[in-house]
Amino acid sequence: MKHKLLFITLSLFILLGTTLSAKTFRYGQIKSMPLSVEKDYYIWRFLNQKSTTASQAKAIIGDAKYLNKKLKVAYKKKTGLTARIPKRKPGPQRNKIDWKAKSNANKSFKYGIKMVEKNQLGKAAQHFNAAYRQYVERWEKDKSLFWLYKVTKNKSYLNKLKNSYHINMYTLLAADITKGQYPRTIITPSISKDSVYRIDEKNPIHWAEIKTRMNLPSTDLEDLADMCESKATVGMHTYLLARACNYRKSYFPKPYRRLMRRYSKERQALIYAIARQESRFVPASVSRSFALGMMQFMPFLIDHVSKQKGEHIDYDDIFNPRKAIQYADYHLDYLNKWLYHPLFVAYAYNGGIGFTKRLIKNKRYFRKGAFEPYLSMEKMTNIEAREYGKRVLTNYVVYLNKLGKPTRLLPFIEKLTTPAKTDRFRK
Repeated sequence: MKHKLLFITLSLFILLGTTLSAKTFRYGQIKSMPLSVEKDYYIWRFLNQKSTTASQAKAIIGDAKYLNKKLKVAYKKKTGLTARIPKRKPGPQRNKIDWKAKSNANKSFKYGIKMVEKNQLGKAAQHFNAAYRQYVERWEKDKSLFWLYKVTKNKSYLNKLKNSYHINMYTLLAADITKGQYPRTIITPSISKDSVYRIDEKNPIHWAEIKTRMNLPSTDLEDLADMCESKATVGMHTYLLARACNYRKSYFPKPYRRLMRRYSKERQALIYAIARQESRFVPASVSRSFALGMMQFMPFLIDHVSKQKGEHIDYDDIFNPRKAIQYADYHLDYLNKWLYHPLFVAYAYNGGIGFTKRLIKNKRYFRKGAFEPYLSMEKMTNIEAREYGKRVLTNYVVYLNKLGKPTRLLPFIEKLTTPAKTDRFRK
């Protein structure tokens, strides 16, 4: 009986200690943070604290940069009011996007895909050609060139793709179809310095401050990248270098090798592929929807995984790359029970396993047919998941090669219409 009481006492002490160790935030602490999505995340944390008063909530909400659903709900719960923030002037932008031109190009490309579905290949080529001329970003021009090849069988389009500096699904496929080499613009930097003085890679506010400097037209991005050159801050470093050259070079760092080597090369490549797409390997990354860390875990998923693992962690713990990788590995174990193909895993990581199941069980997608599986990959209505999947798949192939496992992209594409090789949902 004495031992039982001792066990109960120790359990309560551990539980109380865990609860007390959860982070709390002061009003002044949040107030002093720079305007940013990272500050928005901490405002949300502050609103959810029991100790935060309604008057404090009313005072701090005006400091938010954006109002997402989480902030609106937390504010409503605390004050009973609808959250509102001041209208803000757009901040400085180094490279402005011509959204009208992009919209017109997207319409042309979409019409091209519709013509392919109707087997009106001449009209499809006209629309893809228009899209090619209208697009500005290199990867979108490459997408148009690939489809011009698909509908005309003119290999000159593949030659143009092989000369592209951009690393994407289309440029790799052009190399595969012509039995050529992959582009040489893939760079994995070798860095010896362990960390950078006064930059905590696990602190979102430090990253917010660097982003503010990055967007100033007067900032020399290469100099800023040099300031962030270390193993701990390699994500910041390579992100800034890519911005500095307007993405004419493609950086594929391989950080955290000591931790990553415990996994198979396939799992390493998948974690790297997702991390590169999610955050560019910035450990303290925060999205507008409060996806957190290098692997961009949503808070509800952190709660779920921590419960499954029997852990109690603060959301800020996911800014530690070690914890982010461990949680990603655990989540990928679950996804791989149902999905064997990296493209479908990417869809599920981004849009959820339910979304992916509905997509691939729909007989309009990923079945045998002319222009498949490319047609399915382009006509998905979930635009974010559609482009995310292509990029993660491309990253995956690049990283397998970087990890010493010679791999081509085309065989992965060819498997997509064979359910036995890709998933457990289709029969």
